Amino acid sequence: MADVIPAPASVLRHSSGIARVGSGTALETRPGTEGTARWLRATVGAATGLPFPEAADRPNRIVLGIDPGLPPEGYRLVTDEQPLRIEGGGPAGVFWGAQTLRQLLGADAFRRAPLRPDGPWELPALAVEDTPRFRWRGLLLDVARHFMPKEGVLRYLDLMAVHKLNVFHFHLTDDQGWRIEIRRYPKLTETASWRTRSKFGHRASPLWDARPHGGYYTQDDIREIVAYAAERHITVVPEIDVPGHSQAAIAAYPELGNTDVIDTTALTVWDNWGISANVLAPTDTVLRFYEGVFEEILELFPSQFVHVGGDECRKEQWTESVAAKTRIADLGLDGEDGLQSWFIGHFDAWLSARGRRLIGWDEILEGGLAKGAAVSSWRGYGGGIAAARAGHDVVMCPEQYVYLDHRQAPGEDEPVPIGFVRTLEDVYRFEPVPDGLTEAEARHVLGTQANVWTEVLEDTARVDYQTFPRLAAFAEVAWSPLPPPGERDFAGFEARMAAHYARLDALGVAYRPPAGPRPWQKRPGVLGRPIEGAPPHR
Repeated sequence: MADVIPAPASVLRHSSGIARVGSGTALETRPGTEGTARWLRATVGAATGLPFPEAADRPNRIVLGIDPGLPPEGYRLVTDEQPLRIEGGGPAGVFWGAQTLRQLLGADAFRRAPLRPDGPWELPALAVEDTPRFRWRGLLLDVARHFMPKEGVLRYLDLMAVHKLNVFHFHLTDDQGWRIEIRRYPKLTETASWRTRSKFGHRASPLWDARPHGGYYTQDDIREIVAYAAERHITVVPEIDVPGHSQAAIAAYPELGNTDVIDTTALTVWDNWGISANVLAPTDTVLRFYEGVFEEILELFPSQFVHVGGDECRKEQWTESVAAKTRIADLGLDGEDGLQSWFIGHFDAWLSARGRRLIGWDEILEGGLAKGAAVSSWRGYGGGIAAARAGHDVVMCPEQYVYLDHRQAPGEDEPVPIGFVRTLEDVYRFEPVPDGLTEAEARHVLGTQANVWTEVLEDTARVDYQTFPRLAAFAEVAWSPLPPPGERDFAGFEARMAAHYARLDALGVAYRPPAGPRPWQKRPGVLGRPIEGAPPHR
């Protein structure tokens, strides 16, 4: 249908005629649609040169309205009669309908200034009813390994909106950097937000970038990002990693580490990739410190969920630590694995007491979870299946399918050929709901998420290259009522992508060309040989 991506659920009518939008086209903004009207004027208005004045009495107008009979994120778009109409079950539905209208107007509607301000603009005459398959349609962006300045983050929120994605998982902390201002702990940005150098390429690479790397978002930056996302009906879920992936924080505040095992005052923000052995100490000092961090996080992020990481926690230091052994004995825990579960359980209860819900990577299942906690299933489907069967909500993001830092073709032609080969077609055939779940268990699958880890993505152009066009395929998987993977019409999707590449061009997205990397985008193989099944991070 008119090359829209993600594909709508239902096309009620589609004639051979066309509709026109021009300088005389007005908006009729009904209650609950004011945000979409502002977005249309600021975005589509800027691209087309059309002012879209407010008027309810012009025949040539676009009516924005709420129809409670539609699902909250569902919409009805009618362009084959006057006035044109976008109706949603709620404000989000109206906004998603406006995204479809923009696509129908053509690629030039995605520019920032008009190429032909006199118009008129034409679009196909049709009627569509549409609603998403999943309520969690997410994108993770790792800004800890390579910092992305605020303007880049805002741009990615716009790109998410184009693709009707609605959850932005903001990976803010890791061994290699701390990216958010915490006012009571200033060293987290003075010290933990910068490293002296960075590994260039995969961790097997012998090459280094000797320039210091870092940056962070002030609390006002975060407020702006959250507000900008909310205007686009995107929820920002922050991630503060505990108890592993914490070397940057320990470098800033050595008392957070296992001081009875190593000299933590000698630690620096980590300059390599992989999994650091430096983990948080299981002490009351650490618990109080991170409670302080999370208090400020809750002030900045209104999201129901707060992500605590909880994955890849190396336990060698705990094995040697007298303090850790004492904690295990005092609480009657099952060794170091039980200690990790106790640590996560503490923040599970702490967040629940404040009306929020903990979500973490699937390792947090080990040792049991509180009823309200949810799981990001990254190590294949197994964690998600176990969580759903135990009554926990799940976001499916298995590395084998939706880790977009992984290479997009076999061989060594990719810029840094790491991880599993996952082509555009592979992503399009990804199925978020695992086989074997009962209907009740499947209802615990909140949705799905694509993850963009940035160890080998040193700038925005590299992030674009790895993310697109595969994010377009992922968006259709998350939104559209597709048949089982083997029955999906990938050829039809590819045909619609021809128009979508033009939209991405207009948006300035440095996507991977359909024919493969251009000669100057290829990197020497020394940066990292293809390592099947060995992702750079999770």
